[in-house]
Amino acid sequence: MDLPFEVVDLPETDHPEEGDRVPDFERPLVGSEFWEDVSLSTLTDEAPVVLLFHSMDGAFPATYVWNEVRDRGWLDRDDCQVVGLSISSPYEHADLIEDRGVDARLYSDPSNEVSEAFDIVNDLDGMAGISEPRPAVFVLDEERVVQYAWVAGEWPEFPDYDEVEAAMDEL
Repeated sequence: MDLPFEVVDLPETDHPEEGDRVPDFERPLVGSEFWEDVSLSTLTDEAPVVLLFHSMDGAFPATYVWNEVRDRGWLDRDDCQVVGLSISSPYEHADLIEDRGVDARLYSDPSNEVSEAFDIVNDLDGMAGISEPRPAVFVLDEERVVQYAWVAGEWPEFPDYDEVEAAMDEL
């Protein structure tokens, strides 16, 4: 198959696994109307969280992931919150939310420090000093304990959405 992009194998990582408690962080959380600094623990205090790390807004993987999340109705669930995170700015997130028609909330982490804390950094080929999170999904309970983890082993790669949904159903 002749792909319009190169598939890249990603190095091994020591990311959080099921049963691990993930680190807390505070970053701008962008919604359809405004953004504000919110910690992950504030969200998990309210309900379980599906934390979805994705490539920068505008790249096809981010568009594909959020279309899938929207089409599966995950944002309409009452039992958990689906929240994204990427290096994109709050302004870019606001555009993605509007352009995709996604009523989601997205963390903005331009420094990529959160993916460093989770050990899921993806150094972008051909861009010296530029990195973003590799695609990853962490289903977290109210204590920030991982109930399900998936981290890409290559780029681009997408999670098994049925597995993620099954983990959400078990919360």
